[in-house]
Amino acid sequence: MSKASELREMNEEQLSFSLKEAQKDLFELRFQSATEKLDAPSRLKQYRREIARIKTLLREKQLAKPAVSEN
Repeated sequence: MSKASELREMNEEQLSFSLKEAQKDLFELRFQSATEKLDAPSRLKQYRREIARIKTLLREKQLAKPAVSEN
């Protein structure tokens, strides 16, 4: 789990990689939850929030790019 300040320092490529990793981990936790082998159910919430943070930062970076005018 990364802090928001650590995530803000990453570039878009690193954020995309972190997003894929977090999504993969969340999938594995959901699978464990379905088979009743999950030790810490609170980790599901942590990963959902992590994914939301990363997506928010990716969107902020996308909006911060100057718009290309079409002429």
